[in-house]
Amino acid sequence: MMDSLQSLRRFAAIVVCSAAALVVAIGSAEALPSYARQTGQQCAACHNGFPELTPYGRLFKLNGYTFGGGQSDLPPLAVMVVEDYTHTQAGQSGGAAAHYGPNNNFALDTASIFYGGRILGDYGVGAFAQATYNDVPRSFHWDNSDLRWAHAMTINGDETVFGVSLNNNPTVSDLWNTTPAWRFPFVASPGLAPTPSSKTFIEGTYSQQVLGLTAYGFWRRLVYVEAGGYRTLSQSLDSSLGIHPNGTDSFGGIAPYWRLAVQPQWGPNSLEIGTFGMVANVNPGRVTGFGTDDKTDLGFDVQYQYLTDVHSGSVQASWISEHQNLNSTFTQGSSSNLNDQLHSFNLKASYYYKQTYGATLGYSRIQGSGDPGLYGSTSPIANSPNSDWWTAEADYMPFNHGGPDFWPWANLKLGLQYVWYTKFDGAVTNYDGNGRNASDNNTLFAFVWLAF
Repeated sequence: MMDSLQSLRRFAAIVVCSAAALVVAIGSAEALPSYARQTGQQCAACHNGFPELTPYGRLFKLNGYTFGGGQSDLPPLAVMVVEDYTHTQAGQSGGAAAHYGPNNNFALDTASIFYGGRILGDYGVGAFAQATYNDVPRSFHWDNSDLRWAHAMTINGDETVFGVSLNNNPTVSDLWNTTPAWRFPFVASPGLAPTPSSKTFIEGTYSQQVLGLTAYGFWRRLVYVEAGGYRTLSQSLDSSLGIHPNGTDSFGGIAPYWRLAVQPQWGPNSLEIGTFGMVANVNPGRVTGFGTDDKTDLGFDVQYQYLTDVHSGSVQASWISEHQNLNSTFTQGSSSNLNDQLHSFNLKASYYYKQTYGATLGYSRIQGSGDPGLYGSTSPIANSPNSDWWTAEADYMPFNHGGPDFWPWANLKLGLQYVWYTKFDGAVTNYDGNGRNASDNNTLFAFVWLAF
């Protein structure tokens, strides 16, 4: 109990000091670091409770991060730091991670430096490129990156934007906060709380382990189309970039990716309805000679936003269905079924008052085929990937309309999040065979998110 109280006092001190350091004299500031300096816009112009994008924010990204209008001559560099505290309903025997205790852990979740903005503005070339240090694995690695060329033109009187994206994470190029790279929760416990062991492969399985090239078009600010392909990087290149996943897979060739969305807008309202997906022939563990696992992810999504100066809200939902033909895994004896299914559903609703106070509620579900060979190690009782959980978050963002006078582009987000599980890895109780229940993984997570 004494350790818990000391941990909570430490986190409170971090929150107070971080807020005090920035609240010194709020002026007429601009927006999120390098993009704000480049455009002269407030953070709220591009973000509905950052990092969720507004219609203007989506256009900025679509046009290659090249919009101007700001007066700053500083280079397009910025820094982001996330410090957090994680408490689970039951501690984890042996520690939540190496160098951490069973419970009540503080961590420097993220310390990132990124290049964000124009490279050759006159030619439509810009980028978002991020490198990150995470104190839980104690590693420095390249993070989500998106290099773009874009060109806007008029065809038969209709505004049309064409572009190309070179990026390292499927869906990181997307404009809406429904696809896996940018959906809620935008920040979560950095490996110090148990999370469901199963997800579809498009949901971050190969983040920063691939390089992809996609081409896109946006017609009349209404119809968006994107298509391209990804290849996995070599293990030596992964390692040199700070990526050290266990049992990393490789693609047998190029994995096609596609995206189609329609976005009507009227007044303060915008609606998006779309589909996205990816197909990959996978060598599990990079082992060849047994054929490949052939996986197809097909997703559908919808987003609604209502944005005014005082009240704003949004709802996002996505459903992903994955068909798995496990030729290689089955032949190697690591799955009981030759064919499996996995389905992912995510829903969240947010409300913000004056882009300062926010509340979000989300629901997530993973369902799929029972397979003792595939899930026996993580779900020895049910042999199932099925999990259900809710996520609630409250946020305070004092600088969405401008940071302090001494650094008007700074932004700060203070958040308190709670995750509660109704099912975890196939069961409500004793899911791991050692007496741990789904509710034991319920997580209280508090964070300070600072960008400057």
